[in-house]
Amino acid sequence: MIYPIVKFGDPVLEKTAAPVTVFDDDLKKLVDDMFESMYAAHGVGLAAPQIGISKRLAVIDVTFKEDPDAKLVLANPEIIHTEGRQSQNEGCLSIPEFREPVTRARKVTVRAQDLDGRFYEKTGEDLLARAFLHETDHLNGKLYISHLSALKRDLIKRKIRKLMKAGEW
Repeated sequence: MIYPIVKFGDPVLEKTAAPVTVFDDDLKKLVDDMFESMYAAHGVGLAAPQIGISKRLAVIDVTFKEDPDAKLVLANPEIIHTEGRQSQNEGCLSIPEFREPVTRARKVTVRAQDLDGRFYEKTGEDLLARAFLHETDHLNGKLYISHLSALKRDLIKRKIRKLMKAGEW
């Protein structure tokens, strides 16, 4: 099932998501649906709050279906190590049409649980590191625009409010 992507302005995007506590077939189905929804929206990462579900759950595939082994499920992820810096244009499925340069760590290690509740650690660089940070931010109620200057963030919010008034958001 493809879920619609929740857009900026929905309160679920600005709340800390609840921990995943049950690892069952319903969770596996939700993860399958999240991958399907992410691919349909042409994304490389998707957090549960972006489909209106306040759970600490995210899926990532920086290869966009090219490498089935690259699909990652992160339940209750925590960033445990970062190093280096990189600045790249970043966007978000919940803030479509907007991309801005964001500086983040170049190398990131995340500790998370898999679909069976087993803990694992994974280190990623460049785009994968960015995806770990971006999706974990979502689970903490934070959007990538919070990493922008106040001026840039306000300009984007004003443009979005204008789109909302025009019924285009």
